[in-house]
Amino acid sequence: MVSSEYERRIAARFATFDQDGNGYIDREDFSAAAKALLAEFGTAARSDKGQALYGGAEAFWQGMAGIADRDGDQRITRDEFVNGAVKRLRDNPDRFAEIARPFLHAALAVADRDGDGTATVEDTARVLKALGAEEDIALAAASALDTDGDGKIAEAEIVPAFARYFTVPE
Repeated sequence: MVSSEYERRIAARFATFDQDGNGYIDREDFSAAAKALLAEFGTAARSDKGQALYGGAEAFWQGMAGIADRDGDQRITRDEFVNGAVKRLRDNPDRFAEIARPFLHAALAVADRDGDGTATVEDTARVLKALGAEEDIALAAASALDTDGDGKIAEAEIVPAFARYFTVPE
């Protein structure tokens, strides 16, 4: 794949993080994602799950800013995202997974209605929709995450898939 195609694909992922569509990623985008998930599942922000989700969002933001915010203005532009974060992480997707893990772990806990450490495919699709995915794409993506076909999504399935999605090879 040519570099321009790679950059186009990665730039499209930028919109996933830019929750408010203002042209940059900042702490507020991560807080908005957490708030949307909590609202979708009727989980109180002050609950243990709510606090863990906000803590995971903050950790994710800090990790992303540490890698991509080249000018230190507490905002990640599209160019910083493409040229900084993703290009630096594409050779080390495990690093990206570790940055995202606290948020993903907490999001899974919010979607885990029976407390077994997994979320159903349907509830995983709800998570993806709350984060801005279109309904049909969210359901297809959630179904694809169920690698063992048991109808449930575990952290071991989500984290590597998330890293692959955001660190696509050239």
